[in-house]
Amino acid sequence: MENTTTNGHLNNALLINEGHLNNGLHSIPKPKPSLAPTLGHHLARRLVQVGVSDVFSVPGDSNLTLLDYFIGEPGLNLVGCCSELNAGYAADGYARAKGVSACAVTFTVGGLSILNAIAGAYSQDLAVICIVGGPNSNDYGAKTILHHTIGLSDFSQELQCFRAVTCHQAVINDLDNAQEQIDRAITACLEEKKPVYISISCNLASIPHPTFVQDPIPLVFSSKMSNHMALEVAVEAAAEILNKAVKPVLVAGPKLRVAKARNAFIELADSCGYAIAVMPAAKGLVPENFPCFIGTYWGAASTLHSAEIVETADASLFAGPILMI
Repeated sequence: MENTTTNGHLNNALLINEGHLNNGLHSIPKPKPSLAPTLGHHLARRLVQVGVSDVFSVPGDSNLTLLDYFIGEPGLNLVGCCSELNAGYAADGYARAKGVSACAVTFTVGGLSILNAIAGAYSQDLAVICIVGGPNSNDYGAKTILHHTIGLSDFSQELQCFRAVTCHQAVINDLDNAQEQIDRAITACLEEKKPVYISISCNLASIPHPTFVQDPIPLVFSSKMSNHMALEVAVEAAAEILNKAVKPVLVAGPKLRVAKARNAFIELADSCGYAIAVMPAAKGLVPENFPCFIGTYWGAASTLHSAEIVETADASLFAGPILMI
């Protein structure tokens, strides 16, 4: 009993001491994080604004701070991937389904690894925002050789590679025009329906700047208008040809996705009752349980009987095709 009582008093004493210790620690004021918007905050908010809710990423030492902002953004979910190529193809699929996507990798070793997926997205007119954590802004022009590069003090190798497979490139190594560069790149991505490349120096993501605001003003996109007179003439000519045909056929191409004309094509197919085929890159754009669906048209590699039906039709309407050999 004495031992128990002694232990009990000892335990109580320890609890009391711990309480005093904790109270003492809690009384020390903690530094409050800056609430001023930073580059990382601005980019994260912009991604949410344009409809991105998942960012496919592979962490590396030059993008870690930026990824912290993506994690901290309520509207974003950071999806870790096994490799940069996986992240790129995940972004490819996401852009097909959602209209726009984003991926984030580290400098050169990550950027060159994701390049093949970005090239594929370029060929398919997919809006993919490829974000790379770049070198420290102080390293530009310092003639230093960085790890994870190809061993040159010139940091433009990655940029040169991305120029061929993106419609816009932004290298952000100072804050004065960072907001403008980010917004211009994202705008180009959505207007052109092509991937863009944004490289952000690793030391800038957490720095505030007057151009960054808590809730960025929504981006403004230029709309592309059809020539109504030319459109009416083209529609009338196509309708005349199809109405005279005995065995007409409709073929859906991948550019229906870019033009957001998938539903209009399905409505046309439903109203006219013609046979419908899809090109390989358009697979999935037309429901395959559609009454008149005949399969994939791809020359000799077509679905059984599909090539015969398309190639013997007396009128064919290819909507949004990419014709290649």
